[in-house]
Amino acid sequence: MSDPQNQPMPVNETDPNKSFVSIGLVNPKTPVNVAGIMRASGCYQVDQVFYTGNRYNYAVNAEPQYEVDKKQATKTIPLVGVDSLLEQVPDGSTIVCVDLVVGAVPLPQFVHPQNAFYVFGPEDGSIPQQLIDAAKHVVYVPTVGCMNLAASVNVLLYDRLAKSAEHQTDDELIRKSRDNNNRTRVKHWLNK
Repeated sequence: MSDPQNQPMPVNETDPNKSFVSIGLVNPKTPVNVAGIMRASGCYQVDQVFYTGNRYNYAVNAEPQYEVDKKQATKTIPLVGVDSLLEQVPDGSTIVCVDLVVGAVPLPQFVHPQNAFYVFGPEDGSIPQQLIDAAKHVVYVPTVGCMNLAASVNVLLYDRLAKSAEHQTDDELIRKSRDNNNRTRVKHWLNK
């Protein structure tokens, strides 16, 4: 399944201050979840996404799905099927497994590494013990019950952004990010 052209990108050595983020998905089941993950990857500036297993390929080829990736992140962010996620870890990246695993650190207490390879389990299973053992960190989102896979990726990436100093927070970002039909404003802003 691995293609030599689709090897992990190295961490950005020309700009050591820029973060490098990769996502690994263990045998994802649904195209809707993967498309939601790709949309989140575009929103939160993920560099690449890898997945293992055949279920996603079978499902995406078997039936049309709802359009989820409206930003078409798959055109700019590699989505690559691979045999082994451990072989895809970019040099200089830290493996972080995200799953409901006994002994894991709650996400609100977690400090994200600058260069991370986040691994998520399948919708109907867990991350294999071999990946858990290889991870430097194992974290979980403290919810009652488990979340949808795409929702888990979104929460993790938002937490990373919220704890980072690397993000833009102004009206220009809102203008660039919002839907073309959205022209609403906060009432006090209208007086400016």
